[in-house]
Amino acid sequence: MFKVTHWVVVTRSHLFADLLNTRWPQEFLVKLHRVSPEHFNGDLLESRITIILIDLASVDVQTAYQIQRKIEKGSNVARVVFLHFPQQVDVRFLLQASVTAGVFYGDASLEQIGEGMAEIVKGKVIIPQSLIESNNAKDAVTDDVETLTIREREVLQVLRSGSTNIDIANKLFVSESTIKTHLYRAFRKIGVSSRGQAIAWAQTNLHEVTQ
Repeated sequence: MFKVTHWVVVTRSHLFADLLNTRWPQEFLVKLHRVSPEHFNGDLLESRITIILIDLASVDVQTAYQIQRKIEKGSNVARVVFLHFPQQVDVRFLLQASVTAGVFYGDASLEQIGEGMAEIVKGKVIIPQSLIESNNAKDAVTDDVETLTIREREVLQVLRSGSTNIDIANKLFVSESTIKTHLYRAFRKIGVSSRGQAIAWAQTNLHEVTQ
């Protein structure tokens, strides 16, 4: 007798979940459970869930990151697969080697996703080569991270949340002009020219050291 496994689809779209339910239960011998991101909780991780699919077309990136962190801390078995992964926005910080099992861009067909899921079920990791290459390129910025002073790193960490210079100054107990100086130097070191670019850079490259 075949054993049915359980997967969770984290999405706000009933239509998308229904679409997957028309194919995958028979194809993979799984029971699919749809959960909205607001209702995702630790109880799911205590069950026999093996794969958690996150629909980035209906789940914002920050929420997806938080969900994956919960999975990373609360389950030794569940692995994460991202569907509708954006190509125009740099969200490589979502990729966590310990739990991310698959990434499918928004233009991937259900057939392509199904083929990839068949490999993931076998224990493989399916991530587009273009994303792997860009992630490898990200490793090249390690030198930039190392050249930042401790204070510059702290400033960029606070900047990640969109804080103003005054907010950062108050948090770090220094003057606003000091923060401007740190930001000016940090921008030059990491090769960005705007606040938005610096926030995106910090979210991608400094997320591991956030508390």
